[in-house]
Amino acid sequence: MITTPFDYRSATSVEEAVRLLGSSPDARILAGGHSLLPLMKLGLAQPSLLVDIGRIAALRGVQHDGEITIGALTTHQTIADDATCRSRLTALSDAAASVGDVQVRGRGTIGGSLAHADPGADEPACALAFDATFRAVGPKGDRAIAARDFFKGALETALARGEILVSIRFPAPPPGTGSAYAKAPHPASGFAIVGVAAVVTVAKDGTIERAAIGVTGAADRPFRATAAERVLAGTKGDAAAIAAAAAKVGEGARLSSDLVASAEFRSQLLIVHARRALRRALEAAKG
Repeated sequence: MITTPFDYRSATSVEEAVRLLGSSPDARILAGGHSLLPLMKLGLAQPSLLVDIGRIAALRGVQHDGEITIGALTTHQTIADDATCRSRLTALSDAAASVGDVQVRGRGTIGGSLAHADPGADEPACALAFDATFRAVGPKGDRAIAARDFFKGALETALARGEILVSIRFPAPPPGTGSAYAKAPHPASGFAIVGVAAVVTVAKDGTIERAAIGVTGAADRPFRATAAERVLAGTKGDAAAIAAAAAKVGEGARLSSDLVASAEFRSQLLIVHARRALRRALEAAKG
């Protein structure tokens, strides 16, 4: 039950939503509602105004124009079902398909999940591994935010006051690229206890030209496993190289320890799921 009163307005354009968001000091954006409404029921969020952006059609859908641009209101299920995402952004498609349950995937949005920045959310790992760029619109205009600069901490992002995340742009993966996402899900919520997104590009001679590994669930924010990426670069991606890289996925990160899993257990889960994601990504790259 939501016990505190609030006003509700439905915006029909991004510009109107920005204006409404700026009209109250504690207004909040309502997209799919799967992150904000539970917080309101628990009393952890008490906005005086909800600005519903669900009717802004321009914020929905996947556009393929060389790069792949996904509107912030695009549901997890749409991403999981999109043929281009499945073939070119496989890790993202895998992650979207693993979110919550059928109802959550059908209603929850990628923009809402990214902007909420829950430490166990799936898609942030993929945004990092694919070097995505986020487009935000606010009272000062339009700006781009690199995924590596977006996540600041648990439930904290680089979005400024009054800004709305409107789209996520993914560079076109070069030929010889494969990707995969693997996670250990929480048995009740489906959130990632740890999740690993691997993106690997293989040169014509079979060596790994580039590796990018995004991690979620393991710390207070998603991060790139740069030490593991360096280990893989220039190798053939054999079992020994994958094992050496997986062993370094958590290096330099302050892993979380909570009621769900200790930092030590998360460290071991990272090794297992990094191996799985890397093997599948390499198989797809060499396909």
